[in-house]
Amino acid sequence: MNRLKRYILFLIGLFINSLGVSLVTKANLGTSPISSIPYVLSLNFPLTLGNFTIIFSILLIILQIIILRKNFKLENILQIPVSIVFGYFIDFTMFLLVWINPQHYFIKLIALIIGCIVLGFGVYIEILADVVMLPGESFVRAIVQTWNTNFGTTKIIFNSSSHICFQKIIKMRFLNLKLLLLLKLQTTKMLSLSADNMDVADMTSERHWLKNW
Repeated sequence: MNRLKRYILFLIGLFINSLGVSLVTKANLGTSPISSIPYVLSLNFPLTLGNFTIIFSILLIILQIIILRKNFKLENILQIPVSIVFGYFIDFTMFLLVWINPQHYFIKLIALIIGCIVLGFGVYIEILADVVMLPGESFVRAIVQTWNTNFGTTKIIFNSSSHICFQKIIKMRFLNLKLLLLLKLQTTKMLSLSADNMDVADMTSERHWLKNW
């Protein structure tokens, strides 16, 4: 297979991969480990899931450079444009699937299973093209190469760490919501008390004016 066909095949696999990520996300039963942190951040900030995926991917590339140092190959820089394309593919497929909003658990489960199958097929095509790894897998490979760990075990730990971060961000989000509600409640009480004090002051002033009149 020549280079042009490999790159075309890789882009097709990348698009199918993003379609799987979007479908899993739309199922609303969780998301893929690599997308969990960008997804939660997209719920709390104005940037999209694709935007945060790009930012998170670039962060992983920087970490690869720190870990590998001189062993970081120049060809791995190709991860940057791939990450950008992947991020925009995610936003585009999320737009295409905007009509999917399952309410029943069984339908959500079906959407999740289909999304996982699509995602797996996309990854298979990417591997078949043999162009470049996405930053998530490349980051794990960098750890494996540097500290001679098992790829499968390291990948599980990385995914679990992403899931733990996902839970922490969720907890922080709900904590912030609780604090915001408490602040609004306290502000409402203060405004209510101020209004009551103003009414009392007005009534006292009126009584004083009537007495003098």
